[in-house]
Amino acid sequence: MSATPGQNTSTLPPLTAGPHQRRLGLVAVIATFGGLLFGYDTGVANGAERPLQAEMGFDTLQIGIVISSLVFAAAFGAMLFGRIADKIGRRPTIILLAVLFFCGTLLVVTSPSGPEHGTHTTLGFSLLVAGRIALGFAVGGASAVVPVYLAELAPFEIRGSLSGRNELMIVVGQLAAFIVNAIIAALWGHVDGVWRIMFAICALPAIVLFFGMLRMPESPRWLVEQGRADDALAVLRTVRSEDRAAAEFAEVQRVTQEERAESERRLGIRAVLSNKNLLVILLVACGLGIAQQFTGVNAIMYYGQRMLAESGFSEDMIGWVNIAPGVIAVIGGVVALFMMDRVDRRTNFLWGYGLTALSHVLIAVAMMFLFPEGSPARPWVFLVLIVIMIGSIQLFLNIATWVYLSEVFPLHMRGIGMGVSVFVLWIANGVLALLVPSIVGAVGMGLFVIFAIVNVVSFLFIKRFVPETRGRTLEELEEDVMTGAIYVPRER
Repeated sequence: MSATPGQNTSTLPPLTAGPHQRRLGLVAVIATFGGLLFGYDTGVANGAERPLQAEMGFDTLQIGIVISSLVFAAAFGAMLFGRIADKIGRRPTIILLAVLFFCGTLLVVTSPSGPEHGTHTTLGFSLLVAGRIALGFAVGGASAVVPVYLAELAPFEIRGSLSGRNELMIVVGQLAAFIVNAIIAALWGHVDGVWRIMFAICALPAIVLFFGMLRMPESPRWLVEQGRADDALAVLRTVRSEDRAAAEFAEVQRVTQEERAESERRLGIRAVLSNKNLLVILLVACGLGIAQQFTGVNAIMYYGQRMLAESGFSEDMIGWVNIAPGVIAVIGGVVALFMMDRVDRRTNFLWGYGLTALSHVLIAVAMMFLFPEGSPARPWVFLVLIVIMIGSIQLFLNIATWVYLSEVFPLHMRGIGMGVSVFVLWIANGVLALLVPSIVGAVGMGLFVIFAIVNVVSFLFIKRFVPETRGRTLEELEEDVMTGAIYVPRER
């Protein structure tokens, strides 16, 4: 059943409605609380970092370390938990991540401040960074494991929209953080420790994720890989019709048995690096992860309030107008989910990077030449252009990127492939998180000129190197990656 260039070879029975469909929907809702935590824990810093800095008396470098420590830790969390998920399973790994989210939140919230306002202790700074590192490991782990879990449970016809729900939940989490921050700031902004309340909210979805995942199934594809065929078939029967479950199970078993017959395909990192086709797809995935970070989306999500202040908004307005990018991100995510099973991944990428680069150019020109500091229109023009930029990224790039990473790797290297590519993605994210305040301080809105140049390069990279994945089962993708056939265009 190897994929022949030019045609779709899947002969699986069609999807049908029924209790199995509702069960699959429930699995997706519970698992994507990992994405919600990802979004809230990264977005909460947008509103919390300035009162945190004021209360603890951190300098610019120290607040940069506190914020970016989560992001750098997420890189290692993606690597570590990708491997753990291959060893112990996707479900228990997600449960472990829920515990880590909760413990990291406790460390952050209980970090002591100094004896006076504007001072901190070494212990307080250390516990705060330790808590952010724990949250970073959990965020990175969730970013690597949850999309894979959803992709392995999803039928190939709706794999894009189902696994893409995790990215939607990420931006829902970020929007929730922006709204909660604005409300808390309005009610208790004058109280020392207001940032602790903002961070404490992170514990609630962690509790839901922990207890919810206790009742969710394991990935059937992982079970087959472990030789637990009966368990895998039992899981498939809960999320598919009977005939579809049997047919899909047979296809997964066949591909797994073929892999076991070829010892060189039992892959660690050395085996991946020694196989040309696997090395190329790993490099493509890493390049895609770096490109996504240099859209500048997280510069806005982490430091949006600083940039809004730079553009000219008053302190009273910043918290509320900061919600606008979060709203457009959620709207774009909903539309992107609708598009995910209807529009090719490459088409999404090319439109996304093209429009994002154009948005960066418009922001740089408007802020640097057309609307000087002091112009009453300057902050509002900046906000409108940022909304357009975030909308372009969320509509075409963010969900498509995470779906692509979750589906492109063969099963026997999916954990390590996802781990490495997301590690690289988070390192790029961390570099930006650490450097954006300094870059804005040095060149102001010239930051967007840098982003524009990088995104033009990303557009050319997609056009030349990134193959299409939509319309293939995971098993077909596996064979096409191993043989190099994934680079041959197929007719729809």
